[in-house]
Amino acid sequence: MSHNKTVSLVLGGGGARGLAHIGVLHWLDEHDFQIDTISGSSMGALIGGIYAAGKLDIYTNWVRALKKHDIIRLLDFAYSRTGLFSGDRIMQVLKDLLGDVKIEDLPLSFTAIASDLESEKEVWFNKGSLFDAIRASISIPTVFTPVKYKGRLLVDGGLLNPIPIAPTMMDMTDLTIAVNLSGKSEDLVFTKQESEQPEQVESNYFSGIKMFIDNLQEKLNGEEEKETDIFDILTRSIESMQNSIARFKLASYHPDYIIDIPENACALFDFHRADQMIALGYERAAQTLGNA
Repeated sequence: MSHNKTVSLVLGGGGARGLAHIGVLHWLDEHDFQIDTISGSSMGALIGGIYAAGKLDIYTNWVRALKKHDIIRLLDFAYSRTGLFSGDRIMQVLKDLLGDVKIEDLPLSFTAIASDLESEKEVWFNKGSLFDAIRASISIPTVFTPVKYKGRLLVDGGLLNPIPIAPTMMDMTDLTIAVNLSGKSEDLVFTKQESEQPEQVESNYFSGIKMFIDNLQEKLNGEEEKETDIFDILTRSIESMQNSIARFKLASYHPDYIIDIPENACALFDFHRADQMIALGYERAAQTLGNA
């Protein structure tokens, strides 16, 4: 059935749960909704920007192939007091996969949200380099180094606005649809992810790196440990704050439809669970918008 309804799409932040945005976008495309504008924060900015550039399929194929160790190898240590990782390696991989474009040259309106630490205000990117905008929007405090932009120090957009509905308020579209990655926790049952193939250990040096990666992965994924460390406490605190702000934003702006992704669907850095998150996004889009 053809809908031909125009949509302002709001894509929230929430780490690896943002891969559910891919499933939502697939469902909308398959059911003939016309996405005219996208506003995104953090992972929502990344997925929304890639979709606006017409390269979502390329990115989806890449992210679905990622394994746990691949994710850690993309994190380049910053050796800085401002963040653990520079993010340069991830962004370069994305540029190599997709190329770089200017936001004003995209076929639809796009806004990425970042947070200005000094003024404590949102910064809306709706022109200039798409990947510079994405890099600023995904700069999770203490994890990635902040971005210096026109004299400002920018971090993750989710810090101030994890679900940026405001940039769509003046849109002349039929529907505003928000994808909230901070939905209520649920008892979710997923099919078991395909196990990873063991990697060949070529040297003692590589073995040491592999052991370090395993230990770091446990911290990043928040897996159960004997003691909760400071990194785990910090990331959980940021998530709790963002979840609270997201609920406030949704209550204040009232989009036409809200697609909720449970906050416990996966951990912040579980990017190796792309298949599960994409399927979940598709399923929740169908449940929410099936009669729209």
